Amino acid sequence: MIKSKYQYINREISWLQFNERVLQESADKNVPLIERLRFVGIFSNNLDEFFKVRYATVKRIVEAGRSGKSVLGGEIAKDLLEEITEIVIRQQTKSLKILGDIEKELETKNIFLINEKEIKDSQAEFIKSYFAQKVSPVLMTIILNDLAEFPTLKDTAAYLAVKIILKKDEKHPTEDGKKEKRYALIEIPKGIDRFVVIPSEENESYIIMLDDLIRYSLGNIFNMFNYESITAHMIKITRDAELDIDNDLSKSFIEKISSSVEHRKISDPVRFVYDKNIGRDTLEFLKDKMNIEDTDSVIPGGRYHNRRDYMGFPSLGREDLMYEKIKPLPIKDFSMDGSLFNLIAKKDYLQYTPYHTFSYVIRFLREAALDPKVKSIKITVYRLADNSQVTASLINAVKNGKQVTVQIELQARFDEQANIQYAEQLQAEGVKLIFGVPGLKVHSKICLIEREEDGVNKRYGFISTGNFNEATARIYTDYTLFTAHDPILKELNMVFDFFETTYKINKYKHLIVSPHYTKNVFKKLIDKEIENAKAGKEAYIKIKMNSFTSYKMVDKLYEASKAGVKIQLIIRGICCLVPGVKGLSENIEAISVVDKFLEHPRVFIFSNSGDPKVYISSADWMTRNLDYRVEVGCPIYDPELKQELLDTFEISWMDNVKARVFSANQDNAYRKNNKVKVRSQFAIYDYYLKKLNA
Repeated sequence: MIKSKYQYINREISWLQFNERVLQESADKNVPLIERLRFVGIFSNNLDEFFKVRYATVKRIVEAGRSGKSVLGGEIAKDLLEEITEIVIRQQTKSLKILGDIEKELETKNIFLINEKEIKDSQAEFIKSYFAQKVSPVLMTIILNDLAEFPTLKDTAAYLAVKIILKKDEKHPTEDGKKEKRYALIEIPKGIDRFVVIPSEENESYIIMLDDLIRYSLGNIFNMFNYESITAHMIKITRDAELDIDNDLSKSFIEKISSSVEHRKISDPVRFVYDKNIGRDTLEFLKDKMNIEDTDSVIPGGRYHNRRDYMGFPSLGREDLMYEKIKPLPIKDFSMDGSLFNLIAKKDYLQYTPYHTFSYVIRFLREAALDPKVKSIKITVYRLADNSQVTASLINAVKNGKQVTVQIELQARFDEQANIQYAEQLQAEGVKLIFGVPGLKVHSKICLIEREEDGVNKRYGFISTGNFNEATARIYTDYTLFTAHDPILKELNMVFDFFETTYKINKYKHLIVSPHYTKNVFKKLIDKEIENAKAGKEAYIKIKMNSFTSYKMVDKLYEASKAGVKIQLIIRGICCLVPGVKGLSENIEAISVVDKFLEHPRVFIFSNSGDPKVYISSADWMTRNLDYRVEVGCPIYDPELKQELLDTFEISWMDNVKARVFSANQDNAYRKNNKVKVRSQFAIYDYYLKKLNA
C-alpha cells in the first residue's frame, strides 16, 4: 500500500466535521425557522456526547502517557486534544452567530425571545406567578463560600454561577476594606420546560428562557442578603461517560451496570464551558474550587448553555415555520387487515421507516402475542421508546402462554438506566432475559417467532438496520425485512443459541454475523469485485453506512479502487477514508446526506458480474462493530426487494441538494451540478407513494 499524507482522516476530526454538517442545516435558509433552531439543539447534544465519549477516550490516552498514534490514525493524542478544542471553539462561535441570526428572523415572524431586561410591565405578573408556582419550589440553590467541600456538579446540567456583592457593613468592615462577595450556584431545573411561553399580545408570541426568568427573580431568591448587586452567568461541565464495570462475582450483571452508571455521575470532568462574559474573579473562584486546570478543555461560550434544549423548542402552532409532516405510508400489498403471518409466508416484505409506518413491527408482535399457533418469540433489544409498545407486546405474549426470550443490551450507551428498568419489568412478568455475551455488546436487530402449523414448527422473523423503537422510527431512516425464508431463519436461531452457548461458534451460509465473520465475508466480496475488475468485467461497490472508521476496511477499498473497482459511499457521519486521491482512491466517491431525517441504514451492494448481491445490516464498518459486537447482516433474495434497495440507494446517491462531498479538504462542500434537483429524502417518499399507487 502506498503511504500517503492523506491516507486516513482522524475519526475524532471527521466526527466534528459531521457535526459541522448538522450546524450547516441550522444556517440553511431553506430549512424552516423552528427546524433550524432544533438543528442547533441537535448540534449541541451531539457535542455533549462527543466530549463524554470520544474526547474522554483521547484524554485517557494522554493521561496514561501514551502517544496513541496507532489508534488515532497517526495523530498524537496530546496534539489531537488541542486540535479538537480549537475546532470546537470555532464551531461554538459559529453556532452562536447562527442562533442570533435565527432569533432576528423569528422577530420578522412576530416571535420574540426576550431576556430578563426586556420583560414588559404587562408580562411581569405572569413571570412572577410562574416563578412562584413552578420554579421556586424545585429550585436547587447552594451558597458556596462557607462550604467545606465543593458540591459535585451533575454531568451536562446547566448552572447559574451567581456573584453577590454585599453593601458595606460599617459595624463589621472587612479586613481589606473591600466589599464582601458571596458566590452561589443555581441548578437550572430539568423538570420544567426550558422555554417559557408568555401569553401572546396582539398576535405577537413571546418566549423567555427559564434561565432569564430565574435571573429576573434573583432578588427574590437572595432577599436575605443586604446586597448591592447580583450577577449570574451560566456554566456546565461534561463528565467521562465510560462505564467501569467491577469484577465482583457476587453481583448480578444488572447490579454491576447500575453501579457503573451511578459512578458515571462523579467521573472526571472532560470539559468546562462558561459564559465568556463571566467575571474573572468568579471564573477563577470556580476553577480553583473544582480543581480545573487551564490544560483541561476550558471553553468560553455564550450566555446560554445546554443548547440541546432547542431540540424541544415550542412549535407555537406555527406550522409554516416547521417541516410539513408526512404521513407514513403502508407497504404495498402488506395489509394489516388480515394476518401478517399469512402474507409473510408467501413472500418477503421490506419496511423503510419513516417513509413506511413502523406499526408493522408492533402489529406483527401483537399478532404473535395472541395467535394460539405461536409458541415462542425471541428478540434482541438495544434501545426502546419510553412506554414501549414493543415491551407491552412481549409482556402480553407471556400472559398468553408464549415462551418469550429477550436479549437486552444493558450497556447501550446513555440508555443503560432505561434498559435496566425494562429488564426488571420484563423479568417480573416472566420473560426470559439474556444479558449479552462476555466482552461483546449485542447490537443486532433481530426477531424470531416459531409457530406450529399442521404439526410442524414454522419460523417467521424480521431483521433490521435500526432499533425497535417507535419514537425514533419517526425520524430515523431504517430498513426492516419481514421474512419466512427458512434457511435465513434457521441461522437467526443459531445467533440466539450463541447468546446462551458462547463457546460454540456457528457457521453461516446466508447471514453475515459479527464478531466472527463480518470482516472476512465483506473482504471476500470485495476481492470478488477486484477479480472481476482485473478480468475486465463490470465491478462496483455501493455502500451506505452511518460511520466508516475501520482502517483495515479502508485499506481494502483502497486496494479495490487501485484495481479499477468503482466505489460509491454514502456515509452520514465519520469517514476515515479519503476519496479521490490519485494512485490511492481515485475510483472512490463519497458523500454525506444530512437533512430532515437522520440517515441510519446500513446497505451493501456488490456488482457480482451483473447479478448484484445486496445486504442490509446492523453493522457499520467500525472496529467495534466488526470485532467487539454481535451484529447481523442479511442478504436480500427477493428480486423485487433487491431492486427497491438498488433504487433507493440510487436516489440517495443522486442527491444534489443535501449531499456534501467528502474530500481531503474536509470542507463539507455541498454537491453542485447541473442535473435536475434531487432532494433524496423527499424523492424517496415520492418513490414509495408512486409504488403504492401503481
